[in-house]
Amino acid sequence: MKTKSIFFSAVALLIFVGCQSQKRPLKAQSEFQTQQNSFFKDASKSPLKSKDLKAFEGLVFFPIDSLFVVEAQLKRTPNTPFFDMKTTTKRVTKERIFGILSFTINKESYKLNVYQGAPDPDDEADSDYLFLPFLDDTNGTETYGGGRYIDLTIPEGNQLTIDFNKSYNPYCAYNEKYSCPIVPRENYLPLKMNAGVKRFKDH
Repeated sequence: MKTKSIFFSAVALLIFVGCQSQKRPLKAQSEFQTQQNSFFKDASKSPLKSKDLKAFEGLVFFPIDSLFVVEAQLKRTPNTPFFDMKTTTKRVTKERIFGILSFTINKESYKLNVYQGAPDPDDEADSDYLFLPFLDDTNGTETYGGGRYIDLTIPEGNQLTIDFNKSYNPYCAYNEKYSCPIVPRENYLPLKMNAGVKRFKDH
């Protein structure tokens, strides 16, 4: 009887521990977050300063939220002129408004300009690249004060998925030696975009 009692006690303990383990929340991490952290840990590519790279344990992200994955309508604006987009240094980049993205979040409507860079004859890989910089009400508190970016690709039709969980900081948020495009004021979203990379705090 004593042996059976010990056996059943051990089984009960295993079941209890197993249930507790199942209830423990797992730290979810998307492929985007994994790629970002791998890139920042790579000393040959990382924009981090050497002192920050030594202490780097990973970027801080908002929890992934499907609310901030939106289907946007793209209104193309063909033949718009290229202009000089200012950066954080004296450098400028040649951009044009490729189109206007319209979408809703929590039944509120928003619009953002999406930009296309001047073609580079030496880099055909960027021919379908679109640049989406934006500002929101988290800037300067939870996120970098200068806004964040999202990389997009020209769609075949006039619909485009925007995943704000993939928004990232410009390199100058980590190191002032970089020259980063300044987000145009018209690309301000009057809401807290609690998605993507959070503000980087120096160690």
